[in-house]
Amino acid sequence: MESSVSEAQVREAVGGLARLWWMWLVYGIVWTIVGLTILQFDQASITTVGVIVGLMFLVTGFQQFAIARLVDRGGWLFAIFGVLFIAAGVIALISPENTFAAMADILGFLFLIVGTFWVIQAFMTRELNELWWVILLAGILMIILAFWTAGQFFIEKQYVLLVFAGIWALMQGVTDVIRAFQIRKLGDFV
Repeated sequence: MESSVSEAQVREAVGGLARLWWMWLVYGIVWTIVGLTILQFDQASITTVGVIVGLMFLVTGFQQFAIARLVDRGGWLFAIFGVLFIAAGVIALISPENTFAAMADILGFLFLIVGTFWVIQAFMTRELNELWWVILLAGILMIILAFWTAGQFFIEKQYVLLVFAGIWALMQGVTDVIRAFQIRKLGDFV
């Protein structure tokens, strides 16, 4: 039985990916800077987080409109979500402190999802990734943070959110830097 993907195609794809290793390095550095900035928390950080969330909603809304124009069927559904995301973005930008408070209420759930994804990713890449245990540890830490955050009172939760968001960004930065060098190493085998 012959495979539809040749070895040359796989080598070309891996080589192309390995040439982009620096992107993960840049993302890792940016995430680390964001994490360190968030950890210098104060009242302005709460507003900043709310504004960042608002901007993320706006960008996602515009992406939904772009997808709606590109798809053959179901474009109306993407357009509806585009409207909803843009409305959420505008509301978030009007009142970033309230956006932050709403995020604080669902933070534990978000951390649980991220942590679970990282744990699954670690085990799935175990054969290929000699540093899979770093991602596993980051995932376990995120799950612990999820349960700890869920039990905090709101006043404490604001500062816990900032600290944990900073830790999350730092963990993402470190794992992206590690991935960058692992991807670069893949290029040596091609």
